[in-house]
Amino acid sequence: MKRSKSIALVMMSASTIALSACSEPTVDAAVFDTLEQCINDPVISESQCRTEFAAAQEQHVKAAPKYTSQADCEADFGAEQCEQAPFRTQNGGSVFMPLMMGYMMGSMLAGNRGAVASQPLYRSTDDPKNFRTADNKKVGAKTGLTKVARSATRSPSFKTSTVSRGGFGARARSTGFTGRS
Repeated sequence: MKRSKSIALVMMSASTIALSACSEPTVDAAVFDTLEQCINDPVISESQCRTEFAAAQEQHVKAAPKYTSQADCEADFGAEQCEQAPFRTQNGGSVFMPLMMGYMMGSMLAGNRGAVASQPLYRSTDDPKNFRTADNKKVGAKTGLTKVARSATRSPSFKTSTVSRGGFGARARSTGFTGRS
């Protein structure tokens, strides 16, 4: 084999090793479109499904991306994929957030349940097949017991300001809200 081909092969192998070394570690999680889908899973109990779904719904109101207009929200999440938040801005204006399109919960395998925070999941217009967390971390499209990137399993940050367009997770103009009805 010529020396140049050997060098090329060594460089390709080193690149592959470097890329795989940089890949993020994954953890076990369960991802579902609906509560019913979870209840029908033979591995997870109905009570666990209900408890984790309720926790994700509670997180949804606190952590979902917030927008000053329904049009801005729908630009990121699609037509009829947004709802009015149960609170108003400090100035009394409406706040809009995407609909919860699924939820992620800790794996029930091997007592590892606490490793993943229960949280709501969303689907944006620019990546409609994949679920994303409220912090815009990609979870993937697979439902049921699955592996997800460790960074996607952190509890989502609570949103204390609204976005006036700029993309899912972007920080354009912000307006505080009181968190009250």
